[in-house]
Amino acid sequence: MALQYHTPLSAEAQLAAGISQPQTLAMADRVRFSELDILQHVNNKAYLDWFEVSRVAYFNRFCAPHFEGKAPPRNVLRNANVHYVKEMTLGETYIATSHVISFRRTSYVLEQQIWAGDLRCRMTGVMVLRTPDGASGYPFPDSLTNYWTQSEGACFEG
Repeated sequence: MALQYHTPLSAEAQLAAGISQPQTLAMADRVRFSELDILQHVNNKAYLDWFEVSRVAYFNRFCAPHFEGKAPPRNVLRNANVHYVKEMTLGETYIATSHVISFRRTSYVLEQQIWAGDLRCRMTGVMVLRTPDGASGYPFPDSLTNYWTQSEGACFEG
């Protein structure tokens, strides 16, 4: 089965591509020449770009609908812990994944991974929702926290 790029992948497609446990959002792409360093390996910054694309797609698809009729929040990456597992090279197809593992009143922890047959990189990021003017925290609607606990198995850290 050929992977479709830039399109959310089904659980079956994720398993077929070697992801050990299907994730909420998984999208495929390939390594481009512009993402390489002088040693012909993917530059560390490219992984961060891939995580950002996945993170934005995740928020737009699974979180933003819960704010319909309300002022849209700012979704801010507060900090991130990145673990580079194995190098990547030109032309490799990879899958970037995202899912929420825990949350508080105005922040959540997003786990992201890069797979190319096996795990290549992972990042855990703390995301903070701010009001549109950025002045204060923006509490999550109950519908979103219910989604996270029921659909993703995320836990409340209160």
